[in-house]
Amino acid sequence: MLWNKELLLTLFELPEILNRRTHGKLRISKRLNGKIIDIRPQEIAERNTFGHWESDTVLGCKRKGEPAIFTIVERLTGYYLSIRIDSKTVNGVEEAMKQLKSHFGDKFSQVFCSITTDNGSEFAAFEKFEALGTDIFFAHPYSAWERPINERTNRILRKFIPKCRSISNYTDEQILMFADQINAIPRKRIGYHTLEKLFEDHLDIIYSTIL
Repeated sequence: MLWNKELLLTLFELPEILNRRTHGKLRISKRLNGKIIDIRPQEIAERNTFGHWESDTVLGCKRKGEPAIFTIVERLTGYYLSIRIDSKTVNGVEEAMKQLKSHFGDKFSQVFCSITTDNGSEFAAFEKFEALGTDIFFAHPYSAWERPINERTNRILRKFIPKCRSISNYTDEQILMFADQINAIPRKRIGYHTLEKLFEDHLDIIYSTIL
């Protein structure tokens, strides 16, 4: 931790302006996969409008060929989805997105107006999903704080799936159910409503609108 008089910040909260050393070697900045978060409209940052999401992937064990979880959270409501994928790869992420597109159909671009995601290699082809009518933005490399809601909710998911426990121990249905349980917790900040109710209220508006 770093002290600065009255201000106490963790390294997680500090912008990584300088390159950090890992195991004695300089950490080299990655090439961005697409549009940088810096050009994202201000309304997304303010969390006043529905349909803007943050996404990432979660591993159980760091072993080659391990299955993973694609996670995505809506910034206004906090509604969270977790989808088991075969691997932390471009193909795995693509499969998760296909499932979401299949579920929301022709309303997909209204539900997913934008997605801000990690800059990992599994998202190297993620920009192509802009063809679905969704704006795709990428956080800076090694900048987890730029997707704070996703990061916080992923930590809650760890209560169900501890680190070093393989995702292969869980079924697709269990992974989906863990997100359902997170969404069903009443939250004080939203008048003890659930994230699920808030999300469903916004979906009702979208699905009742005739374009």
